[in-house]
Amino acid sequence: MTRLLPLPDRYDLRRSLFPLALGHDLTVRITGTEVWWATRGPLGPATLHLAVVAGSLRATAYGPGAEWALDQADAVAGLRDDLAGFGDLAGGHPLVARLAREHSGLRLPRTGRLFHHLVPTILSQKVTGLEAKRSYAALVRHFGEPAPGPVPAGLLLPPDPAILAATPYWVLHPFGVEQRRAETIRRAAAHATALEAAPDTETARRRLTSVAGIGAWTAAEVVRVSHGDADAVSVGDYHIPNQVAWALAGEPRGDDARMLELLEPFRGHRGRVCQLLSAAGISAPRFGPRMPVRSFARF
Repeated sequence: MTRLLPLPDRYDLRRSLFPLALGHDLTVRITGTEVWWATRGPLGPATLHLAVVAGSLRATAYGPGAEWALDQADAVAGLRDDLAGFGDLAGGHPLVARLAREHSGLRLPRTGRLFHHLVPTILSQKVTGLEAKRSYAALVRHFGEPAPGPVPAGLLLPPDPAILAATPYWVLHPFGVEQRRAETIRRAAAHATALEAAPDTETARRRLTSVAGIGAWTAAEVVRVSHGDADAVSVGDYHIPNQVAWALAGEPRGDDARMLELLEPFRGHRGRVCQLLSAAGISAPRFGPRMPVRSFARF
């Protein structure tokens, strides 16, 4: 099953779909010209292959959920991303205006699969990125299944929420997941059907934060990718307030209140501005030692 999709000028496949992966994510393969993405869709497991071919995007899908994946292909690729009004907003700040021009091919994906992104996001709570990546890779290796289709070696489906909901904490402990995050994953998995059925961003955010252990930061990180929310701001993040304060005001440190104040002129696209700053590699000056990478998996 294949579709050929027209592409906007300067479309950047790799940067646009980078948010689909958490580090060495075994459910995704991303290069400069193609992406393989394995997921559990509403019609069953599916693999979506996106490849840039002669100025167009060729989408091919495999598995029981192939029909759904192919129908969703343009959204996953970010081609339904609505940039209306962003140009005028970006023009109000010289750096944002420049980044909007330099990264005009960046689009925000909308996968339609909330739980797929929820598990790696929960694993990213209050730990270093490296710890989260290791834990998610171990979890997918343990619970994942081979992705359908003629896929690259090692491409796996994300864990089935029904299986995660029935998994006791001690199974996740060797993956470096302490009881708090493990129980949050189990609770979220038990509500996966209701979470996936959220018809819009606000409903998804409300249902997510009704689950104990899921707050504003986790909800924003998820809906930005699952629902393509260009305004989602990750309040409570360790790095982003400093990044925004430094980029937009030249201040080396900022808190959530200052971040939201600086982003307010871009309301409707505040999350997009944060994505542009990350795409450009902008970060605040570092002071002092970095947060240590820890592991209690063997204890």
